[in-house]
Amino acid sequence: MSGSDDDAPQRYASIVVVGGGCYGTYYVRQLQRAARAGAVAADEMVVVDRDPACAVERDRAAHEAEGPLPIRMVVADWRDFFGDYLDRAATAGGSTAGDAIVPSPLMPHLMGEWLVSRARRRFADRAVDTPSLDRVPSVPWERAGADRTHYVSFATWTCPINCVEPRTCPHTRDTRTWSLPVSIAEHARAETAAGHPIIAATLFCRHRAYGVGMFDTAEVVDADARIAAAGDAGAAEVMIGTVSHCHGALTRLVIGPRHADSPVA
Repeated sequence: MSGSDDDAPQRYASIVVVGGGCYGTYYVRQLQRAARAGAVAADEMVVVDRDPACAVERDRAAHEAEGPLPIRMVVADWRDFFGDYLDRAATAGGSTAGDAIVPSPLMPHLMGEWLVSRARRRFADRAVDTPSLDRVPSVPWERAGADRTHYVSFATWTCPINCVEPRTCPHTRDTRTWSLPVSIAEHARAETAAGHPIIAATLFCRHRAYGVGMFDTAEVVDADARIAAAGDAGAAEVMIGTVSHCHGALTRLVIGPRHADSPVA
């Protein structure tokens, strides 16, 4: 069962941690603390890193002694791992039900890449592209990446890596009135009303326990299903976002018309 900002205890099958370096080490420790306190329960933590001697593996015995969650190391490139893992999640009839993913702040837009790859395979006979965003949700800070991922934030300051985005912002010391999932949904509605239909496929990384943010694997599978439905209906544009309340990565996915729908020259 997935969690939210407030509910506990939370029960998961596998918790997939992206990376076994400094961030992954912090998340593993915090999840063990949460499990020890009864806030989180899971069958295992799966730590994915291409380095077989990453920090989590080097101190694995100590990490396993910190709490009750078993640790399973997977030595793999993140893209390769999620290509296989999410394909199985989308087709295996619930084999990953109850799983959650803990993203890394410095990872590429892995969920966006998988969703785009799925669209390209599904609509192989149609144009599928990821052009740069020409209209960005209204946020104080935004920047285009070299790979056409667009990064957005409500913060114009440097946030501490362990900020849980509470209702009172630690920087402004005032109520946090913003949330990227809400802003992206509003942006999609405004664009659609203006004659430029956009579907929002947002993966919301919520801080669930002891400073660890995650989203359910089922959210990624649901986004894939909605993209499939949109493409089956005809030409479609999707804004894919992996976001928290304050920060996010966006990918623009454009699926061309079906051949039968293409205008005759």
